[in-house]
Amino acid sequence: MPIYIWKGRTPRGEFRKGELEGPNETAIRAYLRQQQIIPIKIAAKGKEIKITLPFMKGKVKKKSLAIFTRQLATMIDAGLPLVQSLDILFQQEEDETFKETIKGVREDVEAGATFAAALQKYPRIFDHLYVNLIVAGEESGNLDVILNRLATHIEKMEELKRKIKSALVYPAMIVSVAIIVTVVLLVFVIPIFEQLFAGTGVALPLPTQVVIGISRFAKKYMPFIILFFVILSFALRYYYKTENGRLKIDGFILKFPIFGELIRKVAIARFARTLATLVTSGVPILESLNIVAGTSGNKVVEQAIRKGRTSISEGQTISEPLAQSGVFPVMVTQMISVGETTGALELMLIKIADFYEEEVDMAVATLSSMLEPMLMIFLGVVIGGLVIAMYMPIFKMAGTF
Repeated sequence: MPIYIWKGRTPRGEFRKGELEGPNETAIRAYLRQQQIIPIKIAAKGKEIKITLPFMKGKVKKKSLAIFTRQLATMIDAGLPLVQSLDILFQQEEDETFKETIKGVREDVEAGATFAAALQKYPRIFDHLYVNLIVAGEESGNLDVILNRLATHIEKMEELKRKIKSALVYPAMIVSVAIIVTVVLLVFVIPIFEQLFAGTGVALPLPTQVVIGISRFAKKYMPFIILFFVILSFALRYYYKTENGRLKIDGFILKFPIFGELIRKVAIARFARTLATLVTSGVPILESLNIVAGTSGNKVVEQAIRKGRTSISEGQTISEPLAQSGVFPVMVTQMISVGETTGALELMLIKIADFYEEEVDMAVATLSSMLEPMLMIFLGVVIGGLVIAMYMPIFKMAGTF
């Protein structure tokens, strides 16, 4: 059926617009009047030429997902039927990929499928955690409460991700600029100085000779150097996809100076927040741990959580294998142990998550203050060293006159 773009006003004079699918304009007009919207303009939507890149297909921003979840919770809490709520969200969604997804979910629910079953068809957008929480919400009859918890959880996880990016992007950009400037100096600038010095007959200082040697090597073998790093990058990516490779690299990341501790704190905060959300929503603990392990983002942390799951399935506690893993600090395992003993595991997990999210804030602030002078020293030593080495013969020649 064709899609129509409509504009209209409510009895209160509020402006509304959207898109609707229908057999003809008359049907669209009748539907809008049923919704107490006075149509101003209805026009058939022209066909669009869409170019979808393979790596972009199925991608939806987490911010869009959080907004969708929060708005759906509000509508259901207000008493609107699920199908009508999905229809409203479909009409107002601007992202074409997400719009088509909401449309598919709405049609499946309208055909009699459960909301969770409809979402399960889109695993790249609605992950295992999302679907399982919706299952718990539908079974308990508290779908609006679960949706609000989900929205809060997504927002918290995105905030953690943003903090990590803010800590890593700045040094990465500085180092990248330093590498580009160094390559330009070695390949294009230093050879000019080399030709200049060749005609003077002055004996070059050792630092200048070393820099010129590096420049010659870089200029001659630059394509091979670039090819080496490209191959190394692909090799590391391939190795990381293997079970053993991911375990080794993730373990190395956790031991890496400065950044390793930050990554550990983020992983603990994510673990505690996700597990608290699942347990509070009524998802069984074994299923919760299985989901949390899959969303941990670090193979070492995942392995520790899976050992905790095995421990519980054998009738033991979750805290003991987490303590033995060496990944989780003593405070975390002790608080989990107290939570298991007193029956207040969810409360303890929320406290752990809150504490470590604050720790991440402090770690990012500390990291930023430490990195700035370190990067300045790095730039001064690398680029400044190259410049000084090339000007030393000029100073020497100036002293002879």
